[in-house]
Amino acid sequence: MANFLQNRDGSSSSHPTSLAYKGKQKQGQREVFTHFVSLPLAIYPELQENLEAFQNSILGNNDKNPMKFQGTLAEMGIEKSIFVTPKALHLTVVMLKLENNESVVKAQNIIKSISSNLKHALNNRPVFIRLKGLDCMTGSLDKTRVLYAPVEEVGDEGRLLNACHVIIDAFEKAGFAGKDAKSRLKLHVTLMNASYRKDKSKKMDTFDAREIYKEFGNKDWGTYLIREAHISQRYKYDLNGYFHCCASLPFPLK
Repeated sequence: MANFLQNRDGSSSSHPTSLAYKGKQKQGQREVFTHFVSLPLAIYPELQENLEAFQNSILGNNDKNPMKFQGTLAEMGIEKSIFVTPKALHLTVVMLKLENNESVVKAQNIIKSISSNLKHALNNRPVFIRLKGLDCMTGSLDKTRVLYAPVEEVGDEGRLLNACHVIIDAFEKAGFAGKDAKSRLKLHVTLMNASYRKDKSKKMDTFDAREIYKEFGNKDWGTYLIREAHISQRYKYDLNGYFHCCASLPFPLK
């Protein structure tokens, strides 16, 4: 039985100032987030290679194993821009609204303060996840918005879920987390997302993932140790290609 928890993002230079956040807090009724707590997976070269091979097979860049459907990619709504960048692979624990530098500093202090509670939730032992198969976030495979790899906690003890709840509770208490953050928790690794499509003029907010699922629906993406949590800044990347890290929280490694 898999423990499913939750979320991608994008580029700049250093922490935006208070002024940079003004006017960004509402888009209709939708919450706008500036940061999120991530569990980095891009640290594993083998997972990056796995995703690159997945992309190349679908896009027809693999001469050894060309996919049968690559001639109809345009009709299926599939293009390179909707694939996740391998260097940014992660799990999302909670989305955050840090509206100025003061909020960022408070969030950094929060993540330091919950270290002992996090270790307790994990029984002070390492936690591993296994990524297996494919699934779509909502709707059906023929009209997919997000295609992802489901997450299973190795041993299925619920320790990772408990650790995520510790993190969410702390940020909810401070007023930085999104509405109903704990109930929205669904750990997964996004592989393709129609909202990343560069050419917005095409007005295609879904893609057909049925053939992809037939080929990769049972794929084992590997088993990975969760090494740490980051407060990651959206739309900004460090030199390694991963989201800018504002603070980190180590997980037990042995």
